[in-house]
Amino acid sequence: MKNIQDILNQLELESHISLNDIPEIDLYMDQVIQLFENKFNGTKRNEEEKVLTKTMVNNYAKGKLFFPIKNKKYSKEHLILISLIYQLKGVLSINDIKELLEGLNRKVVEEEFRLDDFYNSVLTVNTKNVENFYEEIKEHIKDVKEEMQALEDRDQSYLEQVLLIASLVQMSNVYRRTAEKLVDEIIGEKEGKDE
Repeated sequence: MKNIQDILNQLELESHISLNDIPEIDLYMDQVIQLFENKFNGTKRNEEEKVLTKTMVNNYAKGKLFFPIKNKKYSKEHLILISLIYQLKGVLSINDIKELLEGLNRKVVEEEFRLDDFYNSVLTVNTKNVENFYEEIKEHIKDVKEEMQALEDRDQSYLEQVLLIASLVQMSNVYRRTAEKLVDEIIGEKEGKDE
């Protein structure tokens, strides 16, 4: 198995758009795309992959994943919401993301909610999650190696990789399914209020 530390370093898990990365002035679409491309270029799986495109942003706008823009410019709050969408879309459906962010959008528009304070909390939790992941991955690797010790095969390294991948996918599914259930709970609470 390739050195796992090399793989983890390639992931650039610490990459994010911080509040300091977001200018105080509103940005045009091309500037938004450039900001995301610059920040997340190293996280792409291959060169053909796009971090963010005009089509994606337009689809988010049409799908009402964030409140309407003004004068073809995106505010700091829009960039925060687009960053959240970027993080969430790897696991949740666009419809789930819309349901999840609906309350945040409403708070920003109707209550003058300080989205940047909330976003700082998101970034803090994300940083802790990455730190925890680094510790947990060591445990997963240890478990895989222990499990594979009994199996003597000339393709030991390959089989360890398959088992580790299966383990990580299973954990990913557990987290995804839990997140989906939490979104369902938000939807249920919203529908209960509407009745």
